[in-house]
This record gives sequence, C-alpha cells and structure tokens, in this order.
Amino acid sequence: MLLPALFPTRFTPLPDLAGGLLIGASAALLWLGIGRIAGITGIAGDLIQRSGRDWRLAFISGLLLAGLLARTLGAAPSIHVAAGLPVMIGAGLLVGIGTALGGGCTSGHGVCGLARVSPRSIVATLIFMAIAVIVVFLTRDLGAV
Repeated sequence: MLLPALFPTRFTPLPDLAGGLLIGASAALLWLGIGRIAGITGIAGDLIQRSGRDWRLAFISGLLLAGLLARTLGAAPSIHVAAGLPVMIGAGLLVGIGTALGGGCTSGHGVCGLARVSPRSIVATLIFMAIAVIVVFLTRDLGAV
C-alpha cells in the first residue's frame, strides 16, 4: 500500500484532530481572554519579568499538568530518543538560537501567527517546516546523524 510507504509513522487522525482543536482553543482563549499570543518561547522567556508572571506560570503549569495527566491515564505516547546527551544539547542550542533569530517558535508563528495571517509568521513557518523535512530526511532516511 502506498500510504504507509509515504507516511511510515502511525496515522491517527482523530487524536490529531482533537489535539489540534485543543491547541487552537487554548490559543484563542489566551488571545480573547487577555490579548496575549500563545507563543511558548515568549511566555517562558518573559517569566523573569515581574509583570505578567502569574498568567505565564499558570499557562506553563497547565501544560506540565496536562502532560502528567496524559501520562498517568496512559494516553501519552512512549518516546525513545536514541541520540546521546551531546546531540540533544546541540539540538537544543540550535533550536534556541533559531527561535531567537526567528523571533518566535512553532506555537507563536505556526499557530498564532498563521491565524493572524502575519507575513513574518508565514515566512518563518515555511522556513522551519522546510528545514524540519530536510532534517527528518537526513536523520531518519539517510541515517546521517
């Protein structure tokens, strides 16, 4: 069958749809409720500021608690990372630098920026998605790393 050959990962449309709806609802509630964009980089990065710390802590706590709840209920996927610590640190640094240079992350640009039809977010999302496809091809399909 052609579909599994094109998409070797598990195809789960209903949980994916539910997750997407929850992410969209969260972003909409944050925007409509307090006029803030649900960009995790900005939320986490600005935790050091005194003003607005309460809502940032509440938002990040909700993310952590949802992950814990999913794990407790057996709904969290099993994740195995074969890369060693140096590769993980390097990857984290590259993501951090890219996020700083791009002025945001996937949630800020990809979810909120695209919904606002922000030209900057459209370009940023196209670039990081293209790079993600290349990285997956190099690491999974060619075994380059």
